[in-house]
Amino acid sequence: MALSQSDLLRLMESLRSADGIELIRTLAQRILQELIEAEATARIGAEPGERTEARTTWRNGHRDKTLTTQAGDLELAIPKVRTGSFFPSLLVRRRRIDQALYAVIMEAYVLGVSTRSVDDLVKALGADTGISKSEVSRICADLDEQLTAFRTRPLGHTRFPYIYLDATYCKARVNHQIVSRAVVVATGITEDGGREVLGVMVGDSETEVFWAEFLRHLRERGLTGVRLVIGDHHSGLVKAIRKVMLGAAYQRCRVHFLRNTFAIIPKDAAEMVAATIRTIFAQPTQAAVRAQLDTVADMLGKQFPKVKAMLLEAQDDLTAYAGFPERHWKKIQSTNPLERINREIKRRTDVVQVFPNDDALLRLVTAVLFEMHDEWIAFPRRYLPEGSMDQIYPAEHARDELPPTA
Repeated sequence: MALSQSDLLRLMESLRSADGIELIRTLAQRILQELIEAEATARIGAEPGERTEARTTWRNGHRDKTLTTQAGDLELAIPKVRTGSFFPSLLVRRRRIDQALYAVIMEAYVLGVSTRSVDDLVKALGADTGISKSEVSRICADLDEQLTAFRTRPLGHTRFPYIYLDATYCKARVNHQIVSRAVVVATGITEDGGREVLGVMVGDSETEVFWAEFLRHLRERGLTGVRLVIGDHHSGLVKAIRKVMLGAAYQRCRVHFLRNTFAIIPKDAAEMVAATIRTIFAQPTQAAVRAQLDTVADMLGKQFPKVKAMLLEAQDDLTAYAGFPERHWKKIQSTNPLERINREIKRRTDVVQVFPNDDALLRLVTAVLFEMHDEWIAFPRRYLPEGSMDQIYPAEHARDELPPTA
């Protein structure tokens, strides 16, 4: 994209007054911005305002992105498009995660709790043993400001009919001891079928008090419209949902339920039992789903009475999904949508192995989630089909379609 004469004059004026590093930063920022705009033009098939038959979509504003370089932070603007997605090939994804990982490793090193692998990573990142505590504090403070803003951002911009809850476990030092810490994550599906990361918290255990605190935090930030909470049968989770998420049903993850049954049956019977239980979730209507559960419970009960007891006890929670639009069933029967997130969290946290404290663990996990959230927003793709979400709030939808009164 060629610069206009007025743009060139402004650029020349800014360069005259800039010192060495600032001159490099200004030039780098301008060059990168022009290259980004040129790539966007090639992707769209037209300059801004240009009429052309080669156009594939239209520009739809910009979103800000900060790129950290050795010359300083570069403030760039990434063009948004109305259809499809655009992300410049010049920029590297997950930059924020790399910063968080760097900060955690430095903090571990300074606090004297680094392992051999952490020590090797410190050297690979180009740092030496002379890094100061003040430098680590500065790095962490810069990250924490934006990560805290993400964790505490308001959620009242839309309704979230479905939310997913799950926990994974990492090692951290607490009171000079290495202990297992629960990292709980919540994601949600918006009323237009998109996805967002809602929250994350690190704590001692998965007690009712811990889960209730987490859910109340989501409520206080404006979480509304929840109709179904999908989660595993964690200790305290169900009680917390009943108390805090009033008006929402609870769907017990079918995948985790199957794993629970494997613990009480012989290994050679696992495949048969799993196949039989899966027939429950293959039924076409809510009534058929519940009837099939009773049938399966009776069938398996002759040989595995404990499995029958588990099925009957979990009947309402296992079949809660059937009260929602049939087009959503496969996506709301389990916490599988969180599995990829948990794998990415573990991939990143395994690098550190043992975190120096809860803050360091929360910092890195939040960075991972922030980058995923950014991808979902920057590259919007409906997680649930268009036109199917109206069925979740029928009363509101019907009211919106009423003709105006005279």
